[in-house]
Amino acid sequence: MNSTIPLNEITALIIDSACNVHTKIGPGLLESAYEAILAKELTKRGLLVERQKPFPIYWDREPLEEEFRVDLLVDRRVIVELKSTEVMHPVHPKQLLTYLRLSGQPVGLLLNFGQARMKDGIKRIANETLRDEDKLR
Repeated sequence: MNSTIPLNEITALIIDSACNVHTKIGPGLLESAYEAILAKELTKRGLLVERQKPFPIYWDREPLEEEFRVDLLVDRRVIVELKSTEVMHPVHPKQLLTYLRLSGQPVGLLLNFGQARMKDGIKRIANETLRDEDKLR
């Protein structure tokens, strides 16, 4: 892992990898297949990738037994939420934003491999609740 890579470069690598995967395979697979393939591609590019990364949920500063899982956590700083659906629903970006807030991660990518063109299925979301110095991590 090279955590000195700026966030914008990491997200650019993720988007480029997703576009390459989509170009080679196209839409139609399950999310889990795209997750495995994209994780492999990002690892080949030298990034640390954690699949189905669990995060604890806190309520009143106490951890609950339940946790949530993100599809991919890249370089311990970028959450990647994958979809494989023809239509992106308004709840999908909200889900990613909630993951960012609960995990304290600075940025996330919502990637929908179900679109005919990958560029139509990409949304970058920043965690605006972080302080400026936290965003640089």
